[in-house]
Amino acid sequence: MNKILLIIKREFLTRVRKRTFIIGTILFPLLYLGLIFGTGYIADKTRQDLRIALIDHSGLFTDQRVNSVNKGDTANLLRLFAANQEKLVTSTFDSLGLDGYVVIPENFNWKTGTDSLLFNTKKSFGIGALNPVEKKINAIWNKIKNDSLGIDQAKEDVLSKSVSLKLNNEKNKNANAKTATVIGYVCGFLMYLILLLYGSQVMMGVTEEKTSRIAEVVVSSVKPFQLMIGKIVGIGMVALTQFLIWIACIFIIYNVSKTNGNTGGNVSDFVGAIQEVFTTVNIPLVVGCFIFYLLGGFFFYSSLYAAIGSAINEDMREAQSLSFPITMLVIFSIALMTPAISNPGSSVAVWASIVPFSSPIVMMARIPFGVPNTVPYWQLGLSMALLVAGFILTTWFASRIYRTGILMYGKKPSWKEMMKWAFRK
Repeated sequence: MNKILLIIKREFLTRVRKRTFIIGTILFPLLYLGLIFGTGYIADKTRQDLRIALIDHSGLFTDQRVNSVNKGDTANLLRLFAANQEKLVTSTFDSLGLDGYVVIPENFNWKTGTDSLLFNTKKSFGIGALNPVEKKINAIWNKIKNDSLGIDQAKEDVLSKSVSLKLNNEKNKNANAKTATVIGYVCGFLMYLILLLYGSQVMMGVTEEKTSRIAEVVVSSVKPFQLMIGKIVGIGMVALTQFLIWIACIFIIYNVSKTNGNTGGNVSDFVGAIQEVFTTVNIPLVVGCFIFYLLGGFFFYSSLYAAIGSAINEDMREAQSLSFPITMLVIFSIALMTPAISNPGSSVAVWASIVPFSSPIVMMARIPFGVPNTVPYWQLGLSMALLVAGFILTTWFASRIYRTGILMYGKKPSWKEMMKWAFRK
């Protein structure tokens, strides 16, 4: 046991003291925030505002109606009389400062209308640029119909109102389906990244020690099984430490936002979203389950990655081919996450959250929707029990391969041969 603890300590301290760990721990939250705010900023700065001329032959698109919706900087609509069409067509758009024009036919009326109008231009535009134009023309068209039907502004305001549904869960009065969906996706994708990233680190670490012959020296004093367990647990503690640091940062932001009051702009929206998470989701349950499934899923997959790392030599193509089936299990699990979030009570979601290879991702996507109303206690308990049994089985299986592969050189293994190593007495 002392030898395993020494290996765990070595693996943990070696990785935690690296600059890559410190930089990754700090940069990941910053990059995530940058992704949230940066994409919005870039989208705003790269937005294309079109100047469109309306050539009205019907007389319905009056200056008053056009100007009523022609507010803001996006999709600037200019009303031109029908007599200006010939001048517009024969001259260049650039000289008039226009990106294109739309012709309203003479027989265009509020009863018949038309399914589409032609937007005449010299070049193609993206949907993001055309949507504001279409939205403004439809707003004018709706005003034409309302005026023709005698609907005043007060009645128009009544008709424009819509009903929105807010979840009122009998067992959790503060439940929020949108928040649970976001938390489910975040937990699922975070679990996906951790399993692949740190699982591959286990494989690469074992391969490096094997190719550098360090493993031969270590195995002379400890058993191969002890070496594998120590390496897996040590790297798993690194992943857990990084996750707890990120959780601590979220708690700090939440507490600071409560004491400092309101902030402005995007920061205020971000802080408000965090506060909503704390009031609508059982955070202790989510964090506790995440830690359990993080460790359980990591042990499940890392033992298999360690077995592959012990079997391959210096050729990284061997690692890619042998690890492909395991990586596909993780990818298949993330594919099951989307239907599980859409319908967390479906049979697909239930069984995918119970089966050990997919439960770390799928169950963490379901838990934010509520326990025990959405995820009954028996499903959560069965999922946890099977995951424990699963990583015990995979650890035993991988250790049988590891004890042979770690000391074998110069031979390209196959899954068939690795199976023989596993069941060799």
